[in-house]
Amino acid sequence: MITLVTYDITEPKRLNNMRKFLKEFGLRTQKSVFECDIDDIALKRIRAYCRDNLDMTRDSVRIYKICTRCINKVVISGTGLKVTQMDYMIV
Repeated sequence: MITLVTYDITEPKRLNNMRKFLKEFGLRTQKSVFECDIDDIALKRIRAYCRDNLDMTRDSVRIYKICTRCINKVVISGTGLKVTQMDYMIV
């Protein structure tokens, strides 16, 4: 499933660690946004990472599941790719 992960992390070390972690799952489409084509197991890993490594009183992570019908309606203004345009899978 296509999943959008956005984050606002207050401390630079946690921010960089989150960015490095999410690179395993998807494409960084903006500074604090990743588009991922993941299954439920990967989603659970992301949620566990957030729970175990972030300061939930100061940091924020939002995870949006995007249905197949909706991903085809995504409009990009300017440069960029949608994760569905990649011809390879990140493993």
